Amino acid sequence: MENITVNKEFGSAPDVEIKRSKHPTEFSVHELTAGSGPVVSAGSTIEVNYHGQIWQRLEVFDSSFYNEETVEFPIGVGSVIKGWDQGLVGKTVGSRILLIIPPEYGYGKNGMIAAGIFPEDVLVFIVDIVGVKK
Repeated sequence: MENITVNKEFGSAPDVEIKRSKHPTEFSVHELTAGSGPVVSAGSTIEVNYHGQIWQRLEVFDSSFYNEETVEFPIGVGSVIKGWDQGLVGKTVGSRILLIIPPEYGYGKNGMIAAGIFPEDVLVFIVDIVGVKK
């Protein structure tokens, strides 16, 4: 994507630069690094590292890279935001994925105020898929 630059490779905390521009309104998925491991399927549990920023304010709101711990959760079954369910199913272990998530694919019209995410915020996630369990 021309308005975003992600420095660093899979496995390392990303440096994300977002050029000041009108925020996107469409959900999009970009494979930055293609993995060669097993494919993530709906209903499986994935292990990831992730980095989340808000497009409009260029703020990081959460990053497992900073905690130095991966996280696991079911994917494709409604346990996470719609953008993750739709953007990560079908990808492979070892992939670094860029997700651009408008509100309707994120936290919706209520946002997630406790995390600093307002209803109109567009979310940018860098997700490294570390593992998958069927």
